[in-house]
Amino acid sequence: MSWYSHGTRSTNPEFSNRIIDENTQVITDFVDLRKLPEFGILSKQVSDTVHSSSWWDRYGVDWVIHSVAAMCWVASHWLIGSTQPAVHWLGIFVLGCSHYTITFKAAHMLVHDAGCSSKAWNRFWSFISSDVLGCFSADIGYNIHIKCHHPHTNIVGLGDSSTWKAPFLPRYVYMFLAPLLLPALIPLVSIKELIEQEPLWKIVRHVLLSYPGLAFHVYLLMTVSEVTLREALLVIFLSRNVLSIPYIHVNIFQHIGLPMYSQQHRPKKIYQMTTGVLNLPRNIILDYCFGHSIMSCHTEHHLFPRLSDNMCLKVKPLVRRFCLERGLPYHEDTYTSRVAHFLENYNSLMVNAPPITKFVGLQ
Repeated sequence: MSWYSHGTRSTNPEFSNRIIDENTQVITDFVDLRKLPEFGILSKQVSDTVHSSSWWDRYGVDWVIHSVAAMCWVASHWLIGSTQPAVHWLGIFVLGCSHYTITFKAAHMLVHDAGCSSKAWNRFWSFISSDVLGCFSADIGYNIHIKCHHPHTNIVGLGDSSTWKAPFLPRYVYMFLAPLLLPALIPLVSIKELIEQEPLWKIVRHVLLSYPGLAFHVYLLMTVSEVTLREALLVIFLSRNVLSIPYIHVNIFQHIGLPMYSQQHRPKKIYQMTTGVLNLPRNIILDYCFGHSIMSCHTEHHLFPRLSDNMCLKVKPLVRRFCLERGLPYHEDTYTSRVAHFLENYNSLMVNAPPITKFVGLQ
């Protein structure tokens, strides 16, 4: 078996030796820790780049993108009210794209304290983008993403992207039909997780932020777009499904199918993140609706989660060069290639338990 799975780039590292047990299919990765590149070296290089960058690079570019998305969100309501079918459907598409930019890209940056230098303002805007506009609790987003997924990336049972698995569904249903239920499922999942994890006052806060926000959106559609209540709800459902399929795809493509580790045999951070994360290519729509840190700079994001999307893009050549020159994996693959790979290997990737890689550090 080759060192890397489908769609990756790197040289075969001299510090690693992977052995597969033919009977149990357990993968044991023996890594010479003395030869494993130090994360501190890369961290220093990235830190120097960040400190030498302007506010525009660190935050300004992304704030412009988010502001344009907010203006498009508002303007789309006039397009939706058009009597011309092409303009009406364009309005739904613009509303959907701007919705994802605000509630996914911006919310993702804000929950990482990457939206600005103030933690308080990051927190404030995360409630606006997530709870008020997205019907999803910022508190639950923090718990799932910051407390679990990032520190435990590809650790089975903790940060292994199992949230997005539905093994009881056939492959084509899961990949292309089930995502269309997201607009209805997101608020329900949010309430469920709040009840299970958070005190009553946080549940009340979410309800007081989320549902008046949804009601205001319905009111805006009924007054500006001049549609009926039923049509307003349908517009919201359709617009929030504009990117629901790639939303699910991106979430599973970037981790599932790459090495998974147990809590008892987890590797050092730089090895955990470079072996367990994949970058997708740049895409003019998904780049600005999901963000560079989700799409083409996901490895950089996992190594340096407090960088804004634009800064992840700026340090990408540095991180990529560091990994490839030192024999670390740097996973890359195209969107269409990942779709084909998941459809072909759906049972092994999404239905059966993933094979565990046992990391053994050698001194």
